[in-house]
Amino acid sequence: MTPQEKVKVIKSFAQEIISEEELLKLFEEKEHPVAYDGFEPSGIAPIHFGLLRAINVKKLLETGIHLKLYLADYFAYINNKMDADIKKIQRVGEYFIEVWKASGVETNKIEIIWASDIMDSLEYWDRVLTVARHLSLNRTFKSLTIAGRSQKDILSTAQLFYPSMQVADIFEMDIDICQLGMDQRRATMIAREIADKLNWKKPVAVHHHMLLGLKGIKQMENAEQTLIASKMSKSDPTSSIYMHDTKKEIENKIRTAFCPPNQTQGNPVFEYAKYIIFPSLGNLKIYRAKEHGGYIEYQTANELKKAYEMGNLHPNDLKMGVSESLEMLIKPVREYFEKDKKARNLYEEVIGYNITR
Repeated sequence: MTPQEKVKVIKSFAQEIISEEELLKLFEEKEHPVAYDGFEPSGIAPIHFGLLRAINVKKLLETGIHLKLYLADYFAYINNKMDADIKKIQRVGEYFIEVWKASGVETNKIEIIWASDIMDSLEYWDRVLTVARHLSLNRTFKSLTIAGRSQKDILSTAQLFYPSMQVADIFEMDIDICQLGMDQRRATMIAREIADKLNWKKPVAVHHHMLLGLKGIKQMENAEQTLIASKMSKSDPTSSIYMHDTKKEIENKIRTAFCPPNQTQGNPVFEYAKYIIFPSLGNLKIYRAKEHGGYIEYQTANELKKAYEMGNLHPNDLKMGVSESLEMLIKPVREYFEKDKKARNLYEEVIGYNITR
């Protein structure tokens, strides 16, 4: 695969690359650049964590990237997840690894790192303080969106360390590519700025789309707050489809999901088809009754988009097709957790925890 072809693979799932020229140069100079994506162990896994992650990981590995999946246990602790019980948080992290395995992530081909493993050194905290010295208090407050918080949500001084720690992680792990969601954009931009100031290695930013929750777009004061409020969230069962949902639960959730006719922008049901079903299955099959048009199959998201926006496909039919396809993808995950004793025990333990925002 040429460097240009590798960039094309990344562009197939990235919403934003800063910058494409830097990414191409990186692939030209390095056969196995290092990328990372990070997660707070904070609850039951939704489809964007399992299914979407497996899609993106597969594409990253295709390009020869060395991928680090970062379990940010102490970030979850700072953020009061699992009632700030670090042992419970780490058990959730172990459960997350089982979700990745069940979803098709080849964990033997990636590196899984815990925040607690890299934080245990004076050098790390020296780096955190160096980053913090180059961040104003105002910039820190504005960057709290990376933790899913705003200034009014802050409950402790510890939460103010979050942005500086996340930026320090990027350099501590020697990252070439920050492959994070759009909600983490502030952290990657700070990392790039600090790299320029301190002559540290400057990471390329590859931001992926944040999957909408079932309710659709929730308008807030600004675009960033709208993004955070509208995304599918582990802590909000009414906005999420989980990797353990039954066929009936999936049907019920999709049936009541926001899905305006003739509109694909801001339509979560269309998004699930575009970002999960087409990349995973290669098509979307809809088994309508003969009097409603009969069987129809779409080969691409663009084909579906045109048909739906022209009114050639009813919202209920789109919902039916998406629901059936998601069931096909989630069923093997449910079966994995039923058959694998370790995975089943972890899941049963985690669902007993108090899931906090």
